[in-house]
Amino acid sequence: MRRRGGFTLLELLVVVAIIGLLAGYVGPKYFGQIGKAEVKTARAQIDGLEKALDTYRLDVGRYPSSEQGLNALMAQPGGAVRWAGPYLKKAIPPDPWGRSYVYKSPGEHGEFDLYSYGRDGVAGGSGEDADITNW
Repeated sequence: MRRRGGFTLLELLVVVAIIGLLAGYVGPKYFGQIGKAEVKTARAQIDGLEKALDTYRLDVGRYPSSEQGLNALMAQPGGAVRWAGPYLKKAIPPDPWGRSYVYKSPGEHGEFDLYSYGRDGVAGGSGEDADITNW
């Protein structure tokens, strides 16, 4: 008698169990790295926006007001005679969680405050939910 080629149910269950164990071990580590990458991206974007704001200040003589906001980096606000922008190559990016950065001038921690509320979108928090700031 010839034996048919193929896998038994037991062999398939063992393979599925091994794949499940690997996914259970690797999955959390992988998704944990995504959160860290979002925080690093937000820090890098804030750093880039700070540099653009500093260039704006060198040209105009002051930082944009809170009312003018970050839009002053892309379009000349009223009263900014020496404006030489746009100061960014692309549009003002949202934070990695899809929300706008918060800009206040004058700031409570410096000449201006620039920050994101983090993953949860609420002030405060810890870990990936912590605010990402320029101070």
